[in-house]
Amino acid sequence: MKHKITIALSGNPNAGKTTLFNAITGARQHIANYPGVTVEKKYGRINHKGYEIEVVDLPGTYSLTAYSLEEIVARDFLVKQRPDVVVDIVDASNLDRNLYLAVQFKELGVPLIIALNMIDVAESRGIKVDHETLSTLFGDPVVPTVARSNKGINELLDKVIEVALQDQAWQPELISYGADIDLSLKEIEDVIKRGNLYDKKYSPTWLALKCLEGDNQIVELVKSDQEIYQDVNALCEKTSKHIMDTLEEEPEGIIADHRYGYIAGITKKTVKRKIESRLNLSDKIDKVLTNRILGPIIMMVILYGIYEFTFWASDAPIGWFEGFFEWLRNGVSFFIPDGNLNSLITAGIIDGVGGVLGFVPLIMFMFFAIAIMEDSGYMARVAYMLDRVLCWFGLHGNSVMALIVSGGISGGCAVPGVMATRTLRDPKERIATLLVVPFMNCGAKLPVYAMLIAAFFAKNEARMMFIFTILSWSFALFAAKIIRSTILRGPKTPFVMELPPYRVPTIKGLLIHAWERTWQYIKKAGTIILGISILLWAMMTFPGLPQDRIQFYEDHRMKLRGEFLALPEAKGLIKDEQGLTALDDLFDHYQQASEEGKGAIKKSEDRELFPIVRIIFSKEDRGNRDEARDNTYLEIASAYTDLREKLADIDGQENEESLKRTIAGRMGYALEKITKTIGFDYRTTIALVGGFAAKEVIISSLGTAYSLSGVDPEESSPLSEKLRKDPNWNALVAFTLILFTMLYVPCFATIVCIRRESSWRWAGFSIGFNLITAYLVSLIVYRVGSVLGIGI
Repeated sequence: MKHKITIALSGNPNAGKTTLFNAITGARQHIANYPGVTVEKKYGRINHKGYEIEVVDLPGTYSLTAYSLEEIVARDFLVKQRPDVVVDIVDASNLDRNLYLAVQFKELGVPLIIALNMIDVAESRGIKVDHETLSTLFGDPVVPTVARSNKGINELLDKVIEVALQDQAWQPELISYGADIDLSLKEIEDVIKRGNLYDKKYSPTWLALKCLEGDNQIVELVKSDQEIYQDVNALCEKTSKHIMDTLEEEPEGIIADHRYGYIAGITKKTVKRKIESRLNLSDKIDKVLTNRILGPIIMMVILYGIYEFTFWASDAPIGWFEGFFEWLRNGVSFFIPDGNLNSLITAGIIDGVGGVLGFVPLIMFMFFAIAIMEDSGYMARVAYMLDRVLCWFGLHGNSVMALIVSGGISGGCAVPGVMATRTLRDPKERIATLLVVPFMNCGAKLPVYAMLIAAFFAKNEARMMFIFTILSWSFALFAAKIIRSTILRGPKTPFVMELPPYRVPTIKGLLIHAWERTWQYIKKAGTIILGISILLWAMMTFPGLPQDRIQFYEDHRMKLRGEFLALPEAKGLIKDEQGLTALDDLFDHYQQASEEGKGAIKKSEDRELFPIVRIIFSKEDRGNRDEARDNTYLEIASAYTDLREKLADIDGQENEESLKRTIAGRMGYALEKITKTIGFDYRTTIALVGGFAAKEVIISSLGTAYSLSGVDPEESSPLSEKLRKDPNWNALVAFTLILFTMLYVPCFATIVCIRRESSWRWAGFSIGFNLITAYLVSLIVYRVGSVLGIGI
């Protein structure tokens, strides 16, 4: 008896496939990539009535013809992995379109179950589907479901077990495509049977159909058997010519027409519609939300509201995260003595990776808000409205989703954005889109924006994020206009977009979607960014200072300490280096005790040196004024304060020189001659070089650089606070860095993806074009801002 069952979920986009997948698997799901490609693979496991069911969520597709990578991946998985059952999720309110994929599953011969999803939406539109008659006519089980409320899930799983236990052999079921094509299919099938393609797991019947449709992948497969290819090709060309002569249409079009005719015949007997003159609810809402005037205004308000919500909700959790990493850093420093190991853990890992992980709350709340837009159906309306704008800039309507996926509403990723350009048929529109996709505010850039905005624009966080979103779109569109007006000239192609019905998102679905994307961010921080942070730490640590320079700074410290001990007023209380060390310890103890409360402070009041430290920390205290009458204590406190400041300056100079002498320091210092023109010092330059690997590395690199260079050696404060205290930084530099990060070289993964989707020529062009654009824009902003005194 079979106790382990594998099912594949498939269906058209917007049919509720992901919602059904989440309803079945809950949190028991995993994300990976299909072998050899970057298409996301989601799978999960569930136990139902003693059976372990593995659920694979195939990419959403409209057909099984190899037009896009998603369609190829879905088809290859079915044929090569042979799941026990395929569940096709169809939108009950739009069966005429959704059953087209189900017909192709019948042609392939898979064990099929149709999940008649969103029956509640269909009923609200006055549509009633007789699922039992539909099952009888179609020849496969049909189970009504409402995935977002878990209705019909158990019944669906019961049917999955029932079908899987039948262990059906894959048997293609072709419909009639007309006399001419039916006859040709038989002839082509007979030729294929003479060959040796049976090991490829495809049936001759289905291969014949795909050859006649001109499926490139299948044609290449048949070419591998030269004994039959010539005859198959000759029959396909003969049929194609005959169909064109008689019907003025390609065989592919005739086959599609008969599929839709077959579907129409079934739906006519199974679907009943109430005749209503009124618009459905989605149409009524669209009258307002997609209005030419009100629509864009509402979209801007919603976008601004998302940023307000994100920063408001994440403010306290970010503080908790920063406090945790500060505590962790102090703990490591306490238990591990100074040295390379301490530096690696505190500066390389905690300051590096911790700086990125500190923004996990912001990322999660941002993804939660975006999930509301996606699951409700509003994101499709955003794409619809932006299509009107894109056309003017030379892009196609389908470019909208590529730009949104890349971070058009913040939080996406340029890699799937570049891959989404496959839906564009015109090669010039496709290249133009994939070249401007990296200008969007992907999730990797958000921590950089959030940290700099928190440091220099804390009173206007949402407003600044909104401004940078508008700027990213503006730069992307103007870049597209330049590209389409110069090197990629060509006519515009028409665009038709489907608007799915509005739905009320479920809390469970929203949390799953938000967590999936946040987990990817966390996983990236714990793997890629961790590795890069350690590498950059090594590059910012070695070779370091030569021994003579280390001795120079040590001699300078001892000279200052000796001068302090030689003061007449110090000789009575602090006689030697041992006494000065005791004062240092007391000073450090007071700092810690003052954070723990008065009880801890009183324990130290019997110390002979305590009045000195107390004067330094609390000159306004009444009791201190009495103690301060003794000029000896007052003068020692003043001199000791000066000593600590001078020693801190020496520590900072030593650490900064040490960083400049490292591999990364020399690189940053060499490039600083260029980047200084836009306000960036060598530390920022090092971070930007690291950002080529992944944009989050900018934060981790800055954290490591500022930790190693000792700008603020006395406290482990958050990076944003360190930047505020650095005289090299101001609001103008922060604004310029955000713009540069937005526009400069795409991350390495995006470059590789651009190369894969086009060529090295366009990948190289993207590097050069983005870098030049970023530098010129930053130069103009920084120079104009400096002249006008803005943000300085």
